[in-house]
Amino acid sequence: MDSGVTDLAEFAHSQPVFPERRVAGRQQFRTIWISDIHLGTRGCAAEMLIDFLDHVDSETLYLVGDIIDGWRLKKKFFWPASHNDVVWRLLKRARRGTRVVYIPGNHDEVFRQFSGLDFGGVEIRRKAIHETADGRRLLVLHGDEFDAITMAHRWLAHAGDAAYTALMALNRWLNAFRRTFGMPYWSLSKHAKAKVKKSVEFISHYQDVVAHAAGISGVDGVVCGHIHTAEIREIAGVEYYNDGDWVEGCTALVEHHDGRMELLHWADEIAARDVLSEVTALAA
Repeated sequence: MDSGVTDLAEFAHSQPVFPERRVAGRQQFRTIWISDIHLGTRGCAAEMLIDFLDHVDSETLYLVGDIIDGWRLKKKFFWPASHNDVVWRLLKRARRGTRVVYIPGNHDEVFRQFSGLDFGGVEIRRKAIHETADGRRLLVLHGDEFDAITMAHRWLAHAGDAAYTALMALNRWLNAFRRTFGMPYWSLSKHAKAKVKKSVEFISHYQDVVAHAAGISGVDGVVCGHIHTAEIREIAGVEYYNDGDWVEGCTALVEHHDGRMELLHWADEIAARDVLSEVTALAA
């Protein structure tokens, strides 16, 4: 196995800077899907993801691609302690019995060569079929194979990645300002994508193509990531699920034990928890 992968595993077993919190009453789910974490970039919301991992648990965890951003790391190495602690938590889940399935994306495509192998208790797969508690079959993949720009014009994909990185830098400054004045997290890039017509058209087309491919495969639905746009919708009789990202939206897709699917927007969860704490403190 690649020495860089081995080094990462050894690094991730070091003592975390953010020790895992023993949270009473963790939210329990049958399955969790997260993707597009982009460890190795300044835009990664690692501390918010750590908070998420410390407050939820599941029987199965799918890592749906772009967990580590190899594109960015090739240009400039950036790996703070919080990014190491995310890897540490993920590997710890696998060791304590959670089934962890890692489906590499285009930014961490170097790991695709290890598809079919198990690494530190983590199953590395090119794609997977997940059966829900109520018997539906869902195709799970990253989704970059349905992005014409990524597949046919790799140089343009890299140019877009550079522009996106600049936007995320602006997003970090904006939210640092908001925190100073006690305001909650707000995604500038998510707002921009919702307002720009071409972006909306691209997302809609992407969703249609992915759902169509899933329908041809004979499954009931599809779970993907890649476009950093969390959504649950039905397209031509196919259930489309996108778990979003942990750069701007900070979202996860979860399956409850009865098969019900839900998107968790973790910034909203944190805000609701803070309000509850304030109310509890006032009532004490």
